[in-house]
Amino acid sequence: MSMDMNPASSFAQLKRIESSKVFQTVVIAIIILSALTIGAKTYDLPPLVEQSLSVMDNAITLFFLVEILFRFAACPLKRRFLMDGWNLFDTIVVIGSLIPLDNSEAVLLGRLLRVFRVLRLVSVVPELRFLINSLLKAIPRMGYIALLMFIIFYIYAAMGSMFFASVDETLWGDVAIAMLTLFRVATFEDWTDVMYATMEDYPMSWLYYLTFIFLTAFVFLNMMIGAILEVMSEEQNAKQAQKAHDERDEIARQLQAVQEQLQELTKQVSEKR
Repeated sequence: MSMDMNPASSFAQLKRIESSKVFQTVVIAIIILSALTIGAKTYDLPPLVEQSLSVMDNAITLFFLVEILFRFAACPLKRRFLMDGWNLFDTIVVIGSLIPLDNSEAVLLGRLLRVFRVLRLVSVVPELRFLINSLLKAIPRMGYIALLMFIIFYIYAAMGSMFFASVDETLWGDVAIAMLTLFRVATFEDWTDVMYATMEDYPMSWLYYLTFIFLTAFVFLNMMIGAILEVMSEEQNAKQAQKAHDERDEIARQLQAVQEQLQELTKQVSEKR
């Protein structure tokens, strides 16, 4: 009687457990419970409840430690575990949560990392992870759009400071203050009050505001959204292509296994004859 001690099969079994719906649901539930625990600590609670929350927080920290060790054990290539950005983030948060809160110098850092444990929900849920990855990959494209927006802001701020400084020094005194005022206009925060104030001295100044709002609120905002959607579409296509490739590899492995079984059966039949 022999026992199968194949490391590959052990890793595969651990990987199946890690990717199972039950395991993922339990981790998500614990993360949500951690978020509720953090929120509850911001209220004035009876001493018994505070002690219960502290015990629960320690139990959650222990669970996260066991969970990250389990994921590390399920990883076939240990050296590449921390090369994954999400694994590195989870590991830092879990290790940071182990900081004792009774140390006055580490209280702030420990509490901050406990708050960041809520972000682990992003690394656990594949759909959220997909959105964050798409957003990060869209940043270079969005950077050029943001640079163009800054140029437009600067030009309009310089114009506004030259023309409207005499109207309201507080809003248009220099370029920096004028850019803050234009940001207020771009976000539609009482922008009509700013416009009507300048229209008393410059009746045609409404053209200044409308053209600025058209460029920033409609053109550049849609360009930002378009860049993100384009990257998300590319990521979705790549994900589907990878999934199809994995399915083909799995089918090929299954066919190879069936072929090996047929060869083994043929060999056994030949030996019996």
